Amino acid sequence: MKFGLRLASVLLGSAAVVQSQCPDYTTFSQAPQGNRSTGPLALPYMRPAPACRTFNSSAVEKVINDMKARLKDPDLARLFKNTFPNTLDTTVKYFNEQQNLAFIITGDITAQWLRDTANQFAHYHSLLSTDKELATLVKAVINNEARYVSQFPYCGAFQPPPESGLPTSHNDWADGVTVNPPVNNQIVFECKYELDSLCGFLKLSRSYYEATKDSSFINDNCQIFRVIDEQSQATFDENFNLVSFYSWTGGNGALSPAVPNAGIGEPKAYTGLVGTHHRPSDDLSTFAFLTPANAMLSVELTHLAEVLDSTQQLRNVSQLARQYSLRIQNAIWNSTIVNNIFAYETNGFGGRYVMDDANVPSLLSLPYLGFLDKHHPAYVATRKLLLSRGNPYFAATKKFNGVGGPHVDAWHPWPMSHISAIFGTDDDQDILTSLYLIANNTNGLGLIHESVSIYDTSYTRPWFAWANSYFAEMLLDLASRKPHLIFKDGKPYVPGQ
Repeated sequence: MKFGLRLASVLLGSAAVVQSQCPDYTTFSQAPQGNRSTGPLALPYMRPAPACRTFNSSAVEKVINDMKARLKDPDLARLFKNTFPNTLDTTVKYFNEQQNLAFIITGDITAQWLRDTANQFAHYHSLLSTDKELATLVKAVINNEARYVSQFPYCGAFQPPPESGLPTSHNDWADGVTVNPPVNNQIVFECKYELDSLCGFLKLSRSYYEATKDSSFINDNCQIFRVIDEQSQATFDENFNLVSFYSWTGGNGALSPAVPNAGIGEPKAYTGLVGTHHRPSDDLSTFAFLTPANAMLSVELTHLAEVLDSTQQLRNVSQLARQYSLRIQNAIWNSTIVNNIFAYETNGFGGRYVMDDANVPSLLSLPYLGFLDKHHPAYVATRKLLLSRGNPYFAATKKFNGVGGPHVDAWHPWPMSHISAIFGTDDDQDILTSLYLIANNTNGLGLIHESVSIYDTSYTRPWFAWANSYFAEMLLDLASRKPHLIFKDGKPYVPGQ
């Protein structure tokens, strides 16, 4: 076994010892640590000590050093240094190469979300071809998630694998909830059905293959296609027989709000889109057909077909993936746009909810998802509306602005929305405005938070690994796409090249 993997096994296999010696990162992240950056923001150094990091990668450290040497703003350099390694520094709670299993938490919640994990690792993909240990970790994450999906394809958040010996966590929000089909709470942390969770699993898997060309993780489990088929159907058949494959009640004393119609959700008609019960924010959908989640699904199904074709495996699955992808893509263009504006959610009966939520997939993130070009007229028009009072979840003062969502409240926009906005424009001034709104609103902690108040810049979730990864991924995108905005020499940089 290589030294790096042996070190990881030692650190992760003795988690109780490490935790007893290292500060809890939830507490650690709420106060400035280390020396401060030399820029006007004087941002603190927020990485745990090397011995307390949950995974160490020399390739990641090289990228940090490369970016630090090139970035002209020392505050942005400090933000990158804090955010780029945050997933590896703090969230790898179990990794065993021989078992091919890894358990990754979201940050301050001790569960593994399919969606969050895909986004937490997205900015490392270009390193997997050169860092074999990091690639081995990602493969172990995929294998663990494949077990989850095969057992409970409607669920999106999970407990540690039993092999880890880690204790399960109690989720107060799941108390009093009735789920059908039933779930095992020793495996499942929460079973809100969110279509983007399955998309996240597909994204992580195909990105791993694209970087490594290792196809050994591929199997013939088709639970995802089962969910697509079931959730594409209308609520009633032609004889008004109820069509229901999944329900999640909420209510019944649960902290989560009740889902209408006995946990089935609002009725939907057939459009070719795939329904979902909850959004990427874990909030209840108003209408079943979430446009950005369907856009992501269409993109990832095409990528899945490309992977299978390139490996000459499961040709029938590849064909089905392409069929579903095209059907969903056509349905988005045919049923969600009015006057060049995408609806966030629709129901097939003409109902439209024009808004956006900061969590990705979002309408703002459609170019990032790969669904369309950022210059497409429908995206340009929709983006303009979303970043205005036309979006009920856009809020602004002189202190901060952006898109939020009901997960927190209407006056706490999320920095994540500005990251998506940067991916969705080539306008230099718009990019810099969003970039420095984020940088200036970390509450002096040098980490990207879940949301920020427009009134007093107070924040939620000090330790939110997905937001940190997404920020670092955006800076790396600017490093290759807009290097003159952030680099001293203005020359492009791509990690691993």
